[in-house]
This record gives sequence, structure tokens and C-alpha cells, in this order.
Amino acid sequence: MYDKFHEECGVVAISGHPEAAKLAYLGLYSLQHRGQESAGICTTDGDEIFCHKSMGHVADIFTSPVLGTLPGELAIGHTRYSTAGDTVLLNAQPFSVSCNKGRVAVAHNGNITNVAELRAHLGRLGSIFQASSDTEVILHLIAHSSERTLAGALREALLQLEGAFSLVFLAQDRIIVARDPHGFRPLAVGEMEFSGGRKCHVFASETCAFDLIGAVYLNDVEPGEMVIVGPEGVNRERWAPKQALSQCVFEHVYFSRPDSIVFGRAVEESRENLGRLLARECPADADLVVPVPDSGVAAAIGYSAESGLPFRQALIRNHYVGRTFIEPSQAIRDFGVKLKLNPVRHLLQGQRVVLVDDSIVRGTTSRKIVRMVRQAGAREVHLRISCPPTVSPCFYGVDTPTRSELIASNHSVEEIRRFVEADSLGYLSLASLRKAVADDRHEYCYACYTGDYPTDLVNIEELISARQKRR
Repeated sequence: MYDKFHEECGVVAISGHPEAAKLAYLGLYSLQHRGQESAGICTTDGDEIFCHKSMGHVADIFTSPVLGTLPGELAIGHTRYSTAGDTVLLNAQPFSVSCNKGRVAVAHNGNITNVAELRAHLGRLGSIFQASSDTEVILHLIAHSSERTLAGALREALLQLEGAFSLVFLAQDRIIVARDPHGFRPLAVGEMEFSGGRKCHVFASETCAFDLIGAVYLNDVEPGEMVIVGPEGVNRERWAPKQALSQCVFEHVYFSRPDSIVFGRAVEESRENLGRLLARECPADADLVVPVPDSGVAAAIGYSAESGLPFRQALIRNHYVGRTFIEPSQAIRDFGVKLKLNPVRHLLQGQRVVLVDDSIVRGTTSRKIVRMVRQAGAREVHLRISCPPTVSPCFYGVDTPTRSELIASNHSVEEIRRFVEADSLGYLSLASLRKAVADDRHEYCYACYTGDYPTDLVNIEELISARQKRR
């Protein structure tokens, strides 16, 4: 899937390791797929907080000399794609401030839906904002709190937030992490041993970050839970009463890496289930199954296994495409897609192809890919989508288009089929999506497929307006 959804963000926190900055860097490297716009790391040596952040990719930003300027055994990190705020260095995270609670840094995955009201309220209290990101608001709430401790101020701040947030905080002597009561965005807990049997506590948006650094996945930060790791040890407490869970199902459909465990469930298992159920609901009289890489691969494997049709990687992805490239002055049709994908004509020539992808948003990219497969010699192209039609925008940390831009919000399946120029088009049903992620207790958010939002969107007009301005 290309240029459809903007990824959200990835966060990581390390406590109790002499090379905390390097571990945070490796964790962010594993979470690069969650945001390619900017990245940052903050560390502390017990006295000062050191920060470095920049626009670009993790590996380009954090060279050995840069990591050498980030001492200490505590670190937090963030890799970003903007879902709130402009694409500028000022909005790169973590944010760090000095206030009456000491020096504090924070990184955030999610989207605060009542941020406009909070900014207005804080502005009346004299707050001056340097950035347009909603994350900065959290620091101002902490600074204005009358609570004496950072943990107390954080609890008070969190109770004023609405929407989605998985947060990692860094103080001079501790790490604090917290998750919103609905559990929209993931935040995993891990542990690793190093020299002399010492233990290091780690937190990350996905468990693939643990695998790279040799940490063991233990469990998740619970929705509405705060975890404090400081000199006194580890303390886990609830800062908010339990609410109905609304875990983002799109983490399992698309966002997360297939080698991760997210919300306590293996992502690869979910995606193969999506493909199997899709094959049952939307069979095709065809010769082979072809994924749109990389996001369609696991579902295509499931579709192939269930249907008995052979799986072929007949679209090859160029993994080295950067954010900028030199386009020829003489226009080449569908250049952007061709830059990222190329068909294997030998496998497609004369074949009836089931093309498996994870979603259709505007439809323009899907049409280009269908054309590419057909032009490579495919006799028929049957497009299969491993989730229901996307009919509503997300306000919980996924930068989806507005409703008017979502093709499924305004067109029937048959109209979409004609637009993308496929011989047939099939979507997975909502019931099968629930089944694929084993959501027996209705613990996932499906708002992008149903329009039924699990929280009050007090700022929906402002949220839509801000999103349109960013475009």
C-alpha cells in the first residue's frame, strides 16, 4: 500500500542501561515504519536532560558522534509522522521543558481530540506555545498542576485529555509511561538482562523493537495505567477507571510490522486470518494470488492457503526509494507507483490474477497498480481487500483523508470496481475482520469502517479543518 494512510508514530523508553541512547536508537530503527518524518531521543545522566532530534530517518539522524552526546541510563525516543501539527522541526519529538516539576521530556503516539479547548484554556493562563503539536499541551498541563510530584501532576494532566495517547516521559531520575483508558494505541513492556545479571526495563510501541535489542516481551501497559520506573523500583498503578476498550484494529490490518505482538496478539496471525476469511467470502476463478507488497503479503499468503491458488510475488518493491527523487521532465505515466513497484511479467503473462491489498482509500493508487498488472500481461485482475471499505476518517492518531476524499464513503463497491478498472472487487466483511483478530469481547475500534466513534469528538470541525490545512 502506497501513499494512502500516513503512519502514526512510534515511541520507545529505556530505563537502567549504561547505553540507553544506543538502545533507544535501535528501538526507533525497528519502529521506522511508524513514521519517517522526524525522530528524536532524550536521555538523562541524573542531573541534566540531553536531547537531539531532527527531520529525516532514524539511521541518518543518529550517527555515532550524535549518540555520544546523549549520556545516561535513561532514555526516551520518538519517530514521527504528523497526525497533528505541521511538518516542521519545531514539532519533532520528544519535547523537553524546565518547569516547577524539574526538567521533563515527553513523546506521544496518538491524537488528543480536545486539544483546541486545552490550548485556549492554557493560553488564558499565560502559556506560550512554541509548536503546533498537541503533545506540547501535555507539558503545559503538567507545569500548571498544583500537585507537588511529577507523577501527581501527570495524573492530573491525563485526566483532562480526551482521545488517544500512549506516552513516555523522562525526568531526571525516572521514566513514566501511560496509556489512555480506551487503549487506542499500543505500548508494550519488556525487560532485558545485561552484564552481571542487571535488568533493564524497556517500553515500545511494538515488540519488534525488543527483538533487535534482545529484550523479552512481558506484557502491555494496560489502558488507563501508569508505570513509573525510578530509584525505588517499578510501580504500576491505574490513573483512570476502566472504560470500554477501543484498540485500533488497523494496527493489525496495516500499521504494525508482521513480526510484532500488538495488543497481546501476533500480527502475522491476524493478517493470515484476514486472507483466509477473505478467500472464503470473496473467492475468484483465477490462476494465482499476488500481494501488493509489503502490506498485502501476509493476507495474500492466507488467501492462497485457503483457496488453493498458488502464491506468487509478481510485484517487486524497491525498498530504497527515498522521500525525494528526480522525476524525468518528460512525464512517464504512473511514475510514482512505477518507482516503488515493478511487475514480473514472466509470472503475470496470460494469467488470471487475484491481487491482494490491505485497503483502498482514494482509489487512485489501486487503479495504477491494477493497470500495471494488466499491462504486464495479466488476462484478468481480481482485486481483494483484506478489510471492510474505509468510510470514515480517524481522529485517534491515523492521518486518514476526510470523508469526501474516501472513495468508499461516496461510492458503491461496483462504482469503486469500475474506477480501479478491476474485473472484480471484494472487501472483507466487518464480521470477518472481528473474527480475524479474535475480538470476541468487542475490544477494538472500527470507527474508520463504521463511522461509530468510541469517544465524544468535541473538536471534530477543528480536527477536520486542521487536517485540510496540512494538505
